[in-house]
Amino acid sequence: MAAKRSTAHATTTQADPMPEGQLPLPDWMAAASAQGIKPEQALAFIGLGLMQKMAGSAAELPWVWNEVEDGGSADLAALRQRLELVNLALQTGAPLSTAEVTVLLGARPGASVVERGGLRARRLSRNVWKLSKAETSNPGFSDGFRRRL
Repeated sequence: MAAKRSTAHATTTQADPMPEGQLPLPDWMAAASAQGIKPEQALAFIGLGLMQKMAGSAAELPWVWNEVEDGGSADLAALRQRLELVNLALQTGAPLSTAEVTVLLGARPGASVVERGGLRARRLSRNVWKLSKAETSNPGFSDGFRRRL
């Protein structure tokens, strides 16, 4: 049978100083740890730190999906700007040109009333359009098709 070993006195351990070349803890992480964080949050911090280490000094971050097999790169800044412009056009109700409607809808309107992506573009006159939310949604991928037996 194995004998139980114990020490006469407990030793306290101190945290090792940060190794050379490692970045100091960001202010927001230090503030969060000072306030007391949950274990799940600590695990998220560790994961974030690992992802930052993986990125190193590379300009392209490894967790940004812009590979060809993922459908190509996405210009998120342009997408955000487009969504903000759609919201502004809906709030103000300002008349838009055909080119502006094409950019906002993502396709050139081919009829006097066009619905796309929950938006409705209605032609008021030549090269003047008004954008509004579509009241009713068109059937989705398989909602409008019912198989007859």
